[in-house]
Amino acid sequence: MSRGTSSAGFDRSITIFSPEGRLYQVEYAFKAINQSGLTSIGVRGSDSACVITQKKVPDKLVDPETVTHMYRITKHSGCVMTGMVADSDMMVQRGRYESSDFKYHYGYEMPPDMIAKRLADIGQSYTQIAHLRPLGCCMIIIGWDEEKGAQLYRVDPAGFYCGFRACSAGSKQIESNNYLEKKIKKNSMMSEQEVVQTAIAALSHVLAADFKPSEIEIGIVTKENPAFRILTEAEVDRHLTILAEKD
Repeated sequence: MSRGTSSAGFDRSITIFSPEGRLYQVEYAFKAINQSGLTSIGVRGSDSACVITQKKVPDKLVDPETVTHMYRITKHSGCVMTGMVADSDMMVQRGRYESSDFKYHYGYEMPPDMIAKRLADIGQSYTQIAHLRPLGCCMIIIGWDEEKGAQLYRVDPAGFYCGFRACSAGSKQIESNNYLEKKIKKNSMMSEQEVVQTAIAALSHVLAADFKPSEIEIGIVTKENPAFRILTEAEVDRHLTILAEKD
């Protein structure tokens, strides 16, 4: 077998490196995130953080109330999942279990950075055990930390996590990051309203679409209301109207 650039055989096992030092199965897990066709964005301001994603109902017979990509992990932390739905549910369930276990042992709520670290550690272990596979999903976590304020973290299938001022995941990730870099450079200390509207504007820009309130989901934590909550359609509509008036 040629030891050049050929990947033949090296993508069949998750624990075998190619001659170029790559783990193809982990790279394929990143591609699985884009198969959903969704894009998710997270933005952090001075006293708030929000996540936004598209809400696509896969079938006309499906009840839209049961379709969501937003999940509460603890009272003050939540996330948006992008990628394979079943894998996303499993990752969220593990996050809730770890958070509950942390609170039982230490007596206080698990901070967002510790949730991200723990789930990233678990995700990384899936890349070096032959009978497991990486999860085909990406988690963007927001939460309110009593010491650090609003927090935004991203956990990927390789087990890497990091804090962000703004980040994205999904099929339009590169375009979203380019847009957010320009916006954050101009104004890195955004208010609650600016955070939400920046996230909506970014998603609208990269998808070249105008949204109805029922077509997007927005989760938010703020200093005034640190509990993670999902905005109602009326609240989303208000932000969309303000953005439309600006344009």
